[in-house]
Amino acid sequence: MPFLPEPPQRHGAASTATDVAVLLCNLGTPDAPTAPALRRYLAQFLSDPRVVEIPRLVWALILHGIILRVRPAKSAAKYATVWTPEGSPLKVWTERQAKLLQGLLGERGLHVRVACAMRYGQPAIAATLDALKREGVRRVLVLPAYPQYSGATTASVVDDVARWALKTRHLPELRFVNRYHDDAGYIAALAQTVREHWQREGRGEKLVMSFHGMPERTLHLGDPYHCECLKTGRLLAEALGLKEGEWMVSFQSRFGRAKWLQPYTEPSLVALARGGAKSVDVICPGFAADCLETLEEIAQEARDAFLAAGGQRFAYIPCLNDHPAGIRALAALAERHLQGWPVAEPHADTLALQRQRALAAGARE
Repeated sequence: MPFLPEPPQRHGAASTATDVAVLLCNLGTPDAPTAPALRRYLAQFLSDPRVVEIPRLVWALILHGIILRVRPAKSAAKYATVWTPEGSPLKVWTERQAKLLQGLLGERGLHVRVACAMRYGQPAIAATLDALKREGVRRVLVLPAYPQYSGATTASVVDDVARWALKTRHLPELRFVNRYHDDAGYIAALAQTVREHWQREGRGEKLVMSFHGMPERTLHLGDPYHCECLKTGRLLAEALGLKEGEWMVSFQSRFGRAKWLQPYTEPSLVALARGGAKSVDVICPGFAADCLETLEEIAQEARDAFLAAGGQRFAYIPCLNDHPAGIRALAALAERHLQGWPVAEPHADTLALQRQRALAAGARE
């Protein structure tokens, strides 16, 4: 296999903190809310064997013979309802997260380069890694923006990095974050956004935590995603002091006729309304940034279904996006995984603790 050309070698250059990068990877987005752009995006996304586990030949016939002829126009219309002047919400938020994360890590004395990339669409993971190499980066922490591990998301990011590595002669040192579904900072950030929402808008009768769905067979095949979603839900409920019956976990975004993880979000919301619930709050803890699945599927479609079934108040609580607590959680997560790499001086709190320990040791002597 031929290797890609290497950037010019900087012989004798000393290693510095800027040799280290954090690559924040999200799912991806089409370039525009148009049928041609959606066709390109969906072709790449739905061709990933991590995403659709159907024999390749059979799936290729279905994908190119039916889905890519029908679905792009429908999906484009949905994207158009959430598209912003700056572009796709997911891309806008992910770029902002990367910028804020680099700034906060810098304030903590960790002088690293933070870049963002998309598993599907642009900016591509391979192209971003090439750019980091040209900048002189020698160590990369890959941080998928998926709190809960799944083969269809986190592992697919690793696959893409590995494909790039197969074509690269001089590889950087690589580390990967697999999950942070039970990370204390992440749970605290989610809880803070819920409390802030309640203070502004009032509290609904039930908090619904909606996660992206996966085929049920993946659970039986050993994917930990379902269990990690349930743990995130339990920890968030505990952080908020919720009692049994005041919250629930559900799953959205089904595709096809196979059985997916249950309970399903929209039918659950309809059942709540028909059962007498007048108000609900819905949060999507599995999404690091707002996107089509949260802004259109939940804040629009699920809302309409709940109200049509007799509900009176539906409140969607946004994803962490650029919330300061969410950025702090990402920074703390990155800081732990960067330990041992040359990222300049430790955080000020760490330095203060070291000084205290040194003074205590001197006093004992």
